[in-house]
Amino acid sequence: MATREFWLNSDGLKNRMSAARATIITPFFANNVKEIESVSQAYKLAKESPGTIELTGMPVYEPKKIGLPENAKQLLFNDGAVVGRCAAARKIAGEPNCDLNYILPVLREAVYQSREKLMYKAQTVIGLQEDFMIKAHLLIPQGFENILYSWMLNFQYINEAYKKMYENSRKLDENDIYVFSDPDWSHPEFPYGLTFFDPEHNCAAILGMRYFGEHKKGTLTLAWGCASRNGYAACHGGMKRYNLENGKTFQAAVFGLSGSGKSTITHAKHNNKYDITILHDDAFIINTEKKYSIALEPAYFDKTADYPYGCDDNKYILTQQNAGAIALENGKIISITGDIRNGNGRAVKSKLWSANRVDRIDEPINAIFWLMKDPAIPPVLKLSGASLGAAMGATLATKRTSAERLAKGIDPDALVVEPYANPFRVYPLAVDYERFKQLIQDGVECYILNTGEFMGTKVKPEYTLSIIESIVEGTAKFHKWENFSDIQIMDLDGFDTSFSNKEYKKQFIARMKDRIEFVKSREKEKGGIDKLPADALEALQAVVNEV
Repeated sequence: MATREFWLNSDGLKNRMSAARATIITPFFANNVKEIESVSQAYKLAKESPGTIELTGMPVYEPKKIGLPENAKQLLFNDGAVVGRCAAARKIAGEPNCDLNYILPVLREAVYQSREKLMYKAQTVIGLQEDFMIKAHLLIPQGFENILYSWMLNFQYINEAYKKMYENSRKLDENDIYVFSDPDWSHPEFPYGLTFFDPEHNCAAILGMRYFGEHKKGTLTLAWGCASRNGYAACHGGMKRYNLENGKTFQAAVFGLSGSGKSTITHAKHNNKYDITILHDDAFIINTEKKYSIALEPAYFDKTADYPYGCDDNKYILTQQNAGAIALENGKIISITGDIRNGNGRAVKSKLWSANRVDRIDEPINAIFWLMKDPAIPPVLKLSGASLGAAMGATLATKRTSAERLAKGIDPDALVVEPYANPFRVYPLAVDYERFKQLIQDGVECYILNTGEFMGTKVKPEYTLSIIESIVEGTAKFHKWENFSDIQIMDLDGFDTSFSNKEYKKQFIARMKDRIEFVKSREKEKGGIDKLPADALEALQAVVNEV
């Protein structure tokens, strides 16, 4: 067995139980709980749940391969005002802003208030290969069957094949993951809801949150924490393998914030120039010692804005959230994608979307690509220093948008930083820094791709893909850039990267100083939990000194 569901002695309970876990796990055994044992059972409940729209004009593609009835249709369920995640609602045990003396009574009361509701519980597996598999449990009230159904599809529901695989999986010294959810919950002191995590004890409470993404990322938050404790680099990114001539392969991992092109690059077919194998576009882990990679989920949670009606990719959708619907002349119902109803329409797509999908890539990773929207970064840079490569990942950045309302004194040109594009970290940032630094030290190449604008000139997706192709094929020609010792550049038509342009030089220095200030801020922010090793700051400062 991979993780521990049962502890049969007092020492095990003492070491693996906390007040939060005891609170969260106990209602799973209450007499108002019904267990959902199959994904087809979850489908039928979701289909009959009030407010569900059965998209009769959008059948599920090859439903039997997914464990669904032969006549299964895509299901649409819409939330109200909130159609996205809320970072401000996160509370993590062990961090300064999480007072357990205050939070624990709130959790106990939330569980108590659920006693008069019919609650559903289900199990899935996170991690799709025997070397890393974690069992996860979700408890959620009647009325939210669509969340339960999407959760079982997004992760790996347990059928006979995965039951045997899990039984034969490598033992991890970890608890099963338990998640208690009540989307109807409200509290005057938590106007945005509450997502509470006790990562050391693998449990969470998701309260007042209807958005499915909170449940997906909340569960992954704990799984990534588990992976980190067991020697893996936890990756919120995409991984693909290019199968080249003469038996050669090239494994590439891309990391970027929302809208950076992470999924686009992962799923790009490059006009069928290559035989492509995809691991996943959002959640995977890398073994830092042996360099193999494992996908954590079978399905994809994708935006629907880029997939209009008639797009062939839509046939792989299983469930949709926060989209419109319309009846055709023949009476069949289809969804309206394109974010007409609201922003951030979403869909869970089946594993079948990627024709050449695998759950593990044994070949060692060749390259890491940090995707950024930083106007001072050229379309591509190659970083040769391990400390600098890891530090640039720790300061992965994007530009603010014109839609943001900024407080007085905030620089609109300052970068927004999210280390390694992963806002779901529940362990010290230095852990990720050292893991990625080790990968680069061991020979993994490190690149930055600017997928936004460079000094006012748009870097088009096809341009970025051509750069990647040249790197994969080994034809990319990098050379020394200015006076930098650890940064190389590729000559590209239409992009002036010379510091003889004084305005550009000024912008580059300013944006690097943004990164330096961010690293310095980690020394005190959250009580210093995310303080980085001294060489991270030194590597960034060396770049500024070499300008």
